[in-house]
Amino acid sequence: MTVIEVYADIWCPFAHLGLRTVIQRRGAVDGDDMALRVRAWPLELINSRPLDPATSASHVEELRTQVAPNSFAGFDARRFPRTTLPALALAAAAYRNDDRTGETVSLALREALFEQGQDISDPKVLARIADAHGLAGAVPADDRQVLEDWENGQSRGVKGSPHFFCGALESFCPGLSMARDESGHLHIHRDAEALDGFLADCLSH
Repeated sequence: MTVIEVYADIWCPFAHLGLRTVIQRRGAVDGDDMALRVRAWPLELINSRPLDPATSASHVEELRTQVAPNSFAGFDARRFPRTTLPALALAAAAYRNDDRTGETVSLALREALFEQGQDISDPKVLARIADAHGLAGAVPADDRQVLEDWENGQSRGVKGSPHFFCGALESFCPGLSMARDESGHLHIHRDAEALDGFLADCLSH
């Protein structure tokens, strides 16, 4: 199985769309035997503060209007999480089972936040997701894994969320081309060719 490691945070809308797009596109490059190992890149530790709900809502709207009209359907800034550390630990617990379970739970956490409008810092929400995937929940070792991922990401030169690695190959936010104009507005375009090229290179290696 080809494993692509992705450093990402759960409340990053770019990572949510990026992971969704990879899932959709991997079949196009015969990547059914390809798994995503989503590593924790805890932005609240990197920035020394939680993400701002208003700023995140602005990014969601930019993505929805420019490239992803069918995504972020249930996003509710009023239920934006206070932290993602417990959710990242739950994802780490899922990966202790196997890569497929870890991938599924990583995606489910993002679906809950961005498509269902749920607060994934709420212990009850995390308990429901854990139960739905046959998990008992996170343990202290999973909390430590979140910090270990962060430390490893720093040593690997992670640029932001999401940053993809496959062996010696790497790509920051493949599939999206982003730039700001002179007024500071973010312009986003799909780049399926770049994403498919990265996935094909991963399979060939």
